[in-house]
Amino acid sequence: MPAPHPSGAAPAARPSHPLKAFAWMLGAIASFAAMAVAGREIQVEMNTFELMLYRSAIGFAVIAAIVLASGRPGEIVASRHPWLHVKRNAAHYLGQNLWFFAVTLIPLGQLAALEFTNPIWVVLLAPFFLGEAMTKPRLLAAGLGFVGVLIVAEPGVAPFGAGQAAALVAGLAFALNTIYTRKIMTWDPVLCVLFWMTLAQGFASLVLSMPGGIPVPSAAIAPWIAVVGLTGLSAHYCLTSALGQAPASVVAPMEFLRLPIVATLGMLVYHEPLRLAVFVGAAVIIVGNLVGLRAARRGAG
Repeated sequence: MPAPHPSGAAPAARPSHPLKAFAWMLGAIASFAAMAVAGREIQVEMNTFELMLYRSAIGFAVIAAIVLASGRPGEIVASRHPWLHVKRNAAHYLGQNLWFFAVTLIPLGQLAALEFTNPIWVVLLAPFFLGEAMTKPRLLAAGLGFVGVLIVAEPGVAPFGAGQAAALVAGLAFALNTIYTRKIMTWDPVLCVLFWMTLAQGFASLVLSMPGGIPVPSAAIAPWIAVVGLTGLSAHYCLTSALGQAPASVVAPMEFLRLPIVATLGMLVYHEPLRLAVFVGAAVIIVGNLVGLRAARRGAG
């Protein structure tokens, strides 16, 4: 663990390792794909809050065991900036519940395509959260992203419903999560991030699940709950590790590989059609992301 820095002083900028970040992102993509299938299967019996409760409980048990086995639990879970964890977990919890809600309502390929707005949100929010300038390329990136979303959603051809809206808001929440995670990773280790994520989100899910009673999973969905719990942990370990290897503006576009993987999965498992509009719209969103990425790199230079 890096030595603590004086209060108010940021640590020195770390070198960027894009290839290592990409390797971690492949693990995150595989985890998110498995989580999408498991999340859809679980919600035959449970709502998103109940799903998140079991997921967080499994994740917390695993992380707590690892932290205790390290022999230095106090050092690992102590954060120099706890308020960043509060903001990160609030954004991520909102986004994750909306994502699980959307996964039952729209095809997996469309969900993945709409999630590609995440990097564009990162580019647009960076001036407000990271002090970067709002430039014409950033606005162009946002415009292309908006056009891509319209193509994916196919207004007038297919109804724009709650599933599409939830996916878009989830993308915004995940963008905030990306920004806060990158900030946290300059101070705290991955295990610290995951410890507070599973603890805080488990408590929130418990409170929100109690009014209707907490269901006991049936034998049919118990294995899927284990998948969600473990892939939720592995996805965020991989994603957080990737953000520790390279800036958010470099890591976020690496998720583009998720679309063909998830769309193919939806076709094979749920017989969902591979719609041309989804891939065309995603391509437009990707171009917008590349414009935003280029602008971010120029700003950093």
